[in-house]
Amino acid sequence: MSKKGKIELKNINKYYGKVKVLDDVNLEIKPNEFFAFLGPSGCGKTTTLRILAGLEELDKGKILFDDLDITNTSPGSRDIAMVFQSYALYPHMTVFENIAFPLKMDNKVAKNKISDLVKQSASKVKIEHLLDRKPGQLSGGQQQRVALARAVVRQPKIFLLDEPLSNLDAKLRLETRVELKNLQKSLNVTTVYVTHDQEEAMTLANRMAVFLEGKIMQVGTPTEIFNNPKTLQVASFIGNPPMNLLEGEIMNNQLTISGVKIKNYEIKKDNFKKIIVGIRPGELNISNEGIPAKIYLIEQLGDSTIMNLIINDKIVKLKSTENKNFKENSQVFVNINSDKIYLFDPETGLRI
Repeated sequence: MSKKGKIELKNINKYYGKVKVLDDVNLEIKPNEFFAFLGPSGCGKTTTLRILAGLEELDKGKILFDDLDITNTSPGSRDIAMVFQSYALYPHMTVFENIAFPLKMDNKVAKNKISDLVKQSASKVKIEHLLDRKPGQLSGGQQQRVALARAVVRQPKIFLLDEPLSNLDAKLRLETRVELKNLQKSLNVTTVYVTHDQEEAMTLANRMAVFLEGKIMQVGTPTEIFNNPKTLQVASFIGNPPMNLLEGEIMNNQLTISGVKIKNYEIKKDNFKKIIVGIRPGELNISNEGIPAKIYLIEQLGDSTIMNLIINDKIVKLKSTENKNFKENSQVFVNINSDKIYLFDPETGLRI
C-alpha cells in the first residue's frame, strides 16, 4: 500500500520574543504534491518548513500528517526527510557513508540491505561513481546530489527542501531543477520546497503558497497566481519583471491614467477618485498616442528588451520582443492591452 503524505497546518502562530513571525497560517498540501513556499527573506516560509520538520516549536496551532496530529511528535518520528540549503554533509565521511548514515541510525533497516539501498539512491541522482569520495572532493552540484540521495534513501512519506539549489551557479541550477522535478515524479512523494526564486517555484510546483510578512497571501497553481493575483502585494511580487502599479481613476465607467482614457475598457463599478491599475510589462506597447512617458533606461536581454519608462514620476517597465530603435531620454506614448488590466482598491489592497 502506497504512502499518502497529506499535510495540514491549522492556525499556526510563532513568536520570536514579542515578534510574531507566523500569523494564523492555514494550509492543506495534497498527497504526492510538489508544493512550494514562495516569498522574500524573512517572510516566514523557512520557519514554517522547520515547524513541519519538528525543528521549531509552534506557539499555537496544529500540524496533521494524514489526519494524525503530530504537533508534539519528535522529528525522528515524523517520517520526513529534509534537505538543507547548506547540504549538512559530514566532511569526514565518504559519500557512501553520508547516504547510509540515516539507515544506520534506523534499527528497522537490516544491515545487509543498507549497501543496496545506498547504491539505488545514488543511482537515482546520478552519483553512483562518487561513493568513495568525501564531500571536500566534490563540486557544489555533486554535494547537493549527495544530500538528495541521503533524503531519498530513507524512503520517507514527505520531503522538505529548504532552498536546495541556491548555492549552485545559474546553469547548474537550471539543469538540477529539471532533474529534481523528475525525481519527485518518479518517487511519487509529497514534497515541500522553500524558495525566494519565483521562477523555481513556478516551474517546479503543482501548487504554491505566497508568503509575505508571516502570512500566506494566496494559494494556487503557478498559473492561477500569476493570472489572478488577489492582492496588491501578490501582484507586485509575482512576475519577472513584476507587475507595474499605476494610479488611475474611474469616472462614468471609464478608466483613466494620467488623465488619458484607456481605449476599449469599460467597467461597471462605482466611481473611484483613485484606483491602482496593475499592468504586466508585456501588456504595454509604444504607440503614436496614449499615456505620455519618457524612456529612462533600455535593457537589452537578447531575445527581449525591457524599457524603463517614467510615467507620473514613477518607473514603469515595458517588455517587448521587438527590436526597435528607441533612444533613452526620448518622449513617447504608451498604450495598454485593455484585456489584461488588473484593478486594486488602494485602501484595502484587494483585487476589484
